[in-house]
Amino acid sequence: MKRIPLHPGIFTWLVAMMALVIVVAAPGAFAQAGSPELPKEKQTSLGLYLTAAEAYEKWRTDPEHIKVLDVRTTEEYLFVGHAPMAWNVPLMSQTYQWNADKEYFAMQPNPGFVSQVTEFARPSDTLLVMCRSGGRSAMAVNTLAEAGFTNVYQIVDGMEGDAVMDPESVYRGQRLKNGWKNSGIPWTYQPDPERMRFVTKQPQE
Repeated sequence: MKRIPLHPGIFTWLVAMMALVIVVAAPGAFAQAGSPELPKEKQTSLGLYLTAAEAYEKWRTDPEHIKVLDVRTTEEYLFVGHAPMAWNVPLMSQTYQWNADKEYFAMQPNPGFVSQVTEFARPSDTLLVMCRSGGRSAMAVNTLAEAGFTNVYQIVDGMEGDAVMDPESVYRGQRLKNGWKNSGIPWTYQPDPERMRFVTKQPQE
């Protein structure tokens, strides 16, 4: 039987499609293997990562037991919007102290963060943690891991996503690349006070 030679272009296409199937079949798996492409500030000690879209799909598989935890400030949760099912426990609170060197208003840690999370979650529970774009949520995951939580996922693109960096774009600096709000999944401005915790005051010295 005469063999028909395979055109190089077809071979390249087949390899690409196989790679695509692997990626689709294992969402988030890139991050489980060490995530060298993730910025260091988004990496966690537990090494469990999801995009916002993946986190929503994971929550949908077991909404009674999987909890979404939003660690942004109360103000962000209220006025920027949030996932409807998310619990809000701020990892930090906003101050009005201007840092001239770094050009931003400083934030201070919430000393009651872990104890507030344990009011509705156990260390064995599955938590999907988000902040604005993945920095504070990584710190929150590490803090919870130190407290004995073992199944805590970092939502790497957060609520607002990463900023557009193209200098030619009129959207440069705006967080429109990914994130919960930009992924076509539910979000709301309507708060649920039962799902909110507030920063406890620092003791006076």
